[in-house]
Parts: sequence; C-alpha cells; structure tokens
Amino acid sequence: MEIKGQALYAQMQSMATQARALPFEADPSMAVQPTNSSQSDFSTLFKNALGSVNEIQQQAGAMRNAVELGDPKVSLAQAMIASQKSSLAFEATVQVRNKVVEAYKEIMSMPV
Repeated sequence: MEIKGQALYAQMQSMATQARALPFEADPSMAVQPTNSSQSDFSTLFKNALGSVNEIQQQAGAMRNAVELGDPKVSLAQAMIASQKSSLAFEATVQVRNKVVEAYKEIMSMPV
C-alpha cells in the first residue's frame, strides 16, 4: 500500500508540474505560481510586530530627549513609563526570537 501511495504521489506531482507549464508557455506571466499564504501571513505579522517595537523605542527615545532638554510638556514619569514599555516590548521580541530559533533547531534535528 505504501509503494502505491508513493507512486501515486509522484505521478500527481509530475502532472501538476505539467499543468503549470503547458497552458501558458507563450505568456510566462500567466503561469500558475505556487503560493504559501501562511508564510506570507507570518512574515507580514512579524514585520508589523518589529515595526511596532521600533516605533515604541523611538517614542521612548524622543521622550527621554525631551526630558533631558527640559521640555515642560513631557514629565519624567511619562518618559520612564515609555522607557519601560520599550524595554518590555524589546524583551518580548527577543523571547519570541529565541522560541522560533529553538523550534527551528528542534525541527532540523528530527529524523526524516
């Protein structure tokens, strides 16, 4: 049963390759491109999260500079809270990165 399943899968793959190539040989822009929506969703989500952390850090830096320059619109407490938010966001990002690297190493060590 396993051999028949593998042969069927190989046959399906070759048919899919032929189907992608044959109908649109004249116009390559019309060829079917394989997509992985979960990968693009994850990358978009990750980029947005990094952008958000960067924005929080920039705001904290601007508030810190405003306090150092004596701007009366920004209090020391506001600057300290922004700094703590920035620190927490960065630490959370580092922890997520560590978990992703850990999961990648675990997947790569799995026998095939």
